[in-house]
Amino acid sequence: MNLPTKALVGALFLCISTVAQAQLAWEKTELELNPPPGADAAVATFKYENKGAKPIHINSVRTSCGCTTAALQKNDVAPGEKGEIVATLKTGDRTGLQQKTVTVETDDPQHPQTILTLKAMIAQILELQPVFVSWQANEDPKPKTILAKAGKGVTIKNLEVTSSAPEFTTKVESGSSVGEFRIIVQPRETSHQITANLSIKPDSSAGAAKVFNASARVMPPATAAQ
Repeated sequence: MNLPTKALVGALFLCISTVAQAQLAWEKTELELNPPPGADAAVATFKYENKGAKPIHINSVRTSCGCTTAALQKNDVAPGEKGEIVATLKTGDRTGLQQKTVTVETDDPQHPQTILTLKAMIAQILELQPVFVSWQANEDPKPKTILAKAGKGVTIKNLEVTSSAPEFTTKVESGSSVGEFRIIVQPRETSHQITANLSIKPDSSAGAAKVFNASARVMPPATAAQ
């Protein structure tokens, strides 16, 4: 067999060998989600299929953070078999765009690692501005206002506000537009330091009740310079 013929046979063998290698094909490696306001989690389902001629073993599945879990149906995928990995992001207090990844390690020598990306736009149920109001020591204890506004697509009928310190009083008034409220906070006095957590519970269309927090404080008196 001359050299050109050997080269041709070798190339053909390599081509056949490559085709025979296992290959895990993903329907999509990036998914964008828009969970409804108030949802506890955003769930992405990544579907795959073994389009190779050999079984594939999934060695490991790792998520980029503790707030995300990934459930795998089985580790061994036969030729032609389909499956999925379900990634779940716990929303918690997160809002806005959240991007998390899932790293899939396999014994496929052609593609040993695949990065799956989950992008979730988490809607805000209630926006507070500001989240902290304060008074200087011995300042006139006039009321100050926190503006509360329902997030996009959320209906809020009323707010329940409680203070952790009885030295602060709170009152809720309707704002200038639908879904807007004014939280009026006032200290009874400002002669000494007081700190309070304000728990704000909206009656919203987003399902399960969620509590938001703001803070109020009377600053400590200034100490005289020595």
